[in-house]
Parts: sequence; C-alpha cells; structure tokens
Amino acid sequence: MIKYPNKKESFKAPKISTKNRGMGFENVINETNEYYLNNNLAVIHKKPIPIQIVKVDYPSRSAAVIKEAYYKVPSTTDYNGLYQSRYIDFEAKETNNLTSFPLQNIHPHQIKHLEEIDKQGGIAFILVYFKKLDQVYYLSISKLLGFVDRSQTGRKSIALDEFKQFGHYIKEGFNPRIDYLKIVDKYIKGSK
Repeated sequence: MIKYPNKKESFKAPKISTKNRGMGFENVINETNEYYLNNNLAVIHKKPIPIQIVKVDYPSRSAAVIKEAYYKVPSTTDYNGLYQSRYIDFEAKETNNLTSFPLQNIHPHQIKHLEEIDKQGGIAFILVYFKKLDQVYYLSISKLLGFVDRSQTGRKSIALDEFKQFGHYIKEGFNPRIDYLKIVDKYIKGSK
C-alpha cells in the first residue's frame, strides 16, 4: 500500500459492503478527474443516476432520508466529458477475481452505448480494477466488442492475460492517481 504526502492511501480499499464496493475505485477516478479539471486538461464528470424518488422521510429539512426510489431508465455509463475537443465516455468496473473479468459485470445496454459513442467518433472504453491485485486496465470498446462476440459461443470472461495483451495497464501515480488520459492520447494518435 502506497502512502502519499497528503495522507491518502492507495485506492486499495478496506473491506466495503457489496452495495458500495465500487465506491473506492470511483473515488480515485473522481480525484483524477478533479485533477484534470483543475489543471485545465479535461472536463470529465461522473454521470448522475436517473432515479424516481417515491418516498422520503423528513424528520427535519437537513435530515431528509430517501426511503424508496426506482431507476427511471437504465443508466448508460459512469463517466463522460471532453478532452482535446474529443468526447469521452467510459464505464468503471471492479472485480475480485484474480485471473479474469466476468463479462456479466458489464450490462448489454452499456456496451451498446459505448459502441454508439465509438461509431460517432467519440472515445469509448472501460476501466477495470482488479481489486485483489491492485491493478487497473484500460480496454477500448473495439477490443471489448471482440470479447463480447466471443462470449456468444465460448468464454464468458476476459482473462487477465488478455487485458495485458489487448488493454493498457495504468500504474497508479500521485497526481493524477489513475492517468487514463495517457492511453486516450495513444488512441487520438491512432494506436487503438
């Protein structure tokens, strides 16, 4: 575990309940995006989840608690924004597996959304955090689609070795912590 001067630890999070298990990784991505914004490099934000609130308890205005809510529509992906006049859209996922990422962890409507972004000239990808290995990989939508096609007749996951071969390992740094724009730069220069 890396200790940083600002007293923040590596994003290798302590045990988190299943409902919030992705929040540690998302927080690191949010910090990275804040760094990009503060340094005028990119404007990338977490998308809000479209929910319909049905029941709220108001013991006091400052202590309102949502008791019941439903998704209005399936959300698309986690993040979107602009970098060097290019639209970026991506999904962030985690896995506890040591050797592979199950494709069931990414929803078909999210894959379709990323594919549509790519067809319109946007930059679409997923970031996958192998939690137990403390490793992050970038995988372009074009590579992801190949694995999705393969899953129709064969393997239903992407092996870690395939991430190493077809994706890009992102070493955690200080600022930004997960510098995925280095990989986006390669995409922009034509080396998907």
